[in-house]
Amino acid sequence: MQARGPNHYALLNVTRDSNPLEIKRAYKKLSLALHPDKNPSPTASDEFDAVKQAYDVLMDMELREVYNKFGDDGIKSNKRFDESQFFMELGVFYVTWGTLVYVLTLGKKSGDARQWIFTGLIVMLVIEIAVMTSQTNPLPSSLFPTWTEHECIWLLHTLFPAFMNGCRSLGSYLYVDLDKQARQLLLALQEQNKDILLVLRDVQICVQSIQANGGGGNGAAKVVNSTGAVGLNNAPMMGATPTGKIKELQERLRVSNTNVMKAVKDVQSDSSKNSSFGFYAMIIGYVVMSYVFK
Repeated sequence: MQARGPNHYALLNVTRDSNPLEIKRAYKKLSLALHPDKNPSPTASDEFDAVKQAYDVLMDMELREVYNKFGDDGIKSNKRFDESQFFMELGVFYVTWGTLVYVLTLGKKSGDARQWIFTGLIVMLVIEIAVMTSQTNPLPSSLFPTWTEHECIWLLHTLFPAFMNGCRSLGSYLYVDLDKQARQLLLALQEQNKDILLVLRDVQICVQSIQANGGGGNGAAKVVNSTGAVGLNNAPMMGATPTGKIKELQERLRVSNTNVMKAVKDVQSDSSKNSSFGFYAMIIGYVVMSYVFK
C-alpha cells in the first residue's frame, strides 16, 4: 500500500463526498504550494503533475466514476463498467482461485482448512459483487473517507493468499488424525492379545504338568464355586476342567486377535490409498495449473 501511494482523494486532501467546489479549493491551495517556481523539492514537477492529474479526474464526474471502480488503469484504458464483462472476469478469477485452493488443500490435514478458505472466498465474492454493482460506494465515509471501490477489491485480492496460507497452517496444527489413533489402538490391542496368549500358554503348560504329576489323574478336578466352597467335578467335558477353560479362553483370544489384525490391515490399506490419491492428484493439479496459466 505504501508503494501504491495516496489515491487522488488523499492526494488532494478531500473525500469521496466532496463536491466540485471543495475539490477546486483544495487543488488551488496545493497548486500554489507545489508549483515548481515555489517548491524547492527536486521532484516538484512530478508532484505538481500528480496533483493536476488528480484534479482533472475528480472534476470530471464520468472519469471520477471510472476511477472509483477501476483505478488509474481504468482511466488509461478508458474502461467502462459492463455487467457481462464484469461477471465474466469475476468468474475466471474465482474459478481459478477455487481450483488452486482445491489443489493446495488436498489431503486429510487440510479438510477443515478447505472449508474455511472456500467460506472466505464466497464472502469475498459477495463483497465484490455488492461493491462493484452498487451505484454508490457502500463503504462508510466516516471510516474510509478516501477509499474507492477499486482499492477495497484490490485489498481483498491481495490479502486472500495470506488468508489461504493461514487457514492451511491453522488447519494442519489443529488436525487430529482419528484413523491414526484407531490404528494405534488396534495395534496396542493386538500386542496385548499376544501377551495374554503367551501367558495363557505358560499357565496351560503348568496345569498340564500338575495334572500329569497326580493332580488330576482320575479325571476329577477340584473346582471352586461362586461361594468359595471346594468340590469335585467328575464331568468328563473338557470345558469344565481348568485346562479346558484355559483352552477355551485361548481360542477366543485367537479369534479376537485375528479380527484385530484384519481391522489393522483394512485401516492401513485405506490410509495408504487415500494418501496416494491425494499425492498424485496434487501433482496433476500443479501440472495442469502451470500449463493453463503459463
